Amino acid sequence: MPKPARRHRQRRPPRRPAHPDGIPHLVCADTRGRIFDYPGLRMAGRSGRLFHPVPPEDLIPLPEGSELFVLPERRPVGWDPDRDEMVALDEDPFRPGAPVQAVAAFMAPAHTQTALAAFQRTRPDLAPLPLFAYTAVGWWKGRFWAAGFRSDPDPRQDPARFDPERIRRRAAAAMKAAPGNRLVQHLGKCALTYACPAARNYFLGRWEAPLPASPACNARCLGCLSLQGPGGPQRPQERIRFTPTADEIAGVAVPHLERAPRPVVSFGQGCEGEPLLQAALLEEAIRAIRARTRRGTVNLNSNASRPGAVERLAAAGLDSLRISLNSARPDRYAAYYRPVGYVFDDVVETWRRAKRAGLFVSLNYFVFPGLSDQEAEAAALEDLVGELGLDLIQLRNHNIDPDWFLEQVPDRADEPRIGVRALVRRLAARFPALRIGYFNPCLDALPAPGLRPPA
Repeated sequence: MPKPARRHRQRRPPRRPAHPDGIPHLVCADTRGRIFDYPGLRMAGRSGRLFHPVPPEDLIPLPEGSELFVLPERRPVGWDPDRDEMVALDEDPFRPGAPVQAVAAFMAPAHTQTALAAFQRTRPDLAPLPLFAYTAVGWWKGRFWAAGFRSDPDPRQDPARFDPERIRRRAAAAMKAAPGNRLVQHLGKCALTYACPAARNYFLGRWEAPLPASPACNARCLGCLSLQGPGGPQRPQERIRFTPTADEIAGVAVPHLERAPRPVVSFGQGCEGEPLLQAALLEEAIRAIRARTRRGTVNLNSNASRPGAVERLAAAGLDSLRISLNSARPDRYAAYYRPVGYVFDDVVETWRRAKRAGLFVSLNYFVFPGLSDQEAEAAALEDLVGELGLDLIQLRNHNIDPDWFLEQVPDRADEPRIGVRALVRRLAARFPALRIGYFNPCLDALPAPGLRPPA
């Protein structure tokens, strides 16, 4: 649990004071889900189990396309700058005796959080929150502000780029034109039911398209988006229930690679398990794709559990590998991924062999403020990058309930923390050629090394 915060009971609605210091007001919600700000307290953030004020330099206007979540049975925690202490609200400050709820932001893609939302559970046995990233948010001068920064300038998943009616028409037409391709039908559901940005971009004929291929997995990730056991969090999407053929995969990939701007096709999606469990199928599909077109990038998003399989895929024509990683330390890795039949050393060996095979290698690095930015974690990550080499680190907010996560992953709250922005600056300083971003790039149009997010 987070550090205890003083509970606050406000018996009279306070006067709304002028904003004295640039720190946004605390944002709360009533029992009907109506969101309001409370000027009596400032916005607070959270890193691991620690509540703290959010530095002004960590704040950005809430990005377009972000969402606000009301967190049931979670008390909002704010900062009282006069007393320099954290305060948990037990009741609605404008309606004494009425319950109050915490609010968090789920930032739009290509944005990285620097502080979690500050809240306390009303009781320890609450069901985990759904699998989203819960970012600190406040209100100031007529707009919401979030703790984070833009980590990739690529607009491929900016909400303004998606026209729902156009997507519906294009998806319907593609599904009608390929009634026998189960993968096209599956991607139609991804685009129209789950609003998957990659599936939507596939039907819009641009950028990165998904190639889910594996209904099975050899990990039992705490934050798996498509499969959860009893007592786990609500999964946001359904896992693919069939294994496509190489012809079905090529039927999606080849036209996309031939026609789309900056085209990428990627195995390993949120709606599937681990694609390396279908290594023979992927090898066949990649060879079929590359026999028909050399354009664009064939990418694999993977847990990197099978070094030999990745070598074979590289020989078949795979261009890039993105390795999913929550931590550079074996104990934290195992606690989150709960691997079956492989260990952390296999991931490291796959990384090593992928670089030797000439693949463009990225990390899909889960950012969890308070853990990812601890000094020991940063040092372990730097050691791996220095030993193995890395082309790109993709900063992905960890979609998970912070309390539930911290109950199951080893953590020492007293470990020194450097901050998420400082982690990015440190990586950039030590590895000048390392790209920092959010998306899998098309290697035909690769940005120059050294591009940096504002940090």
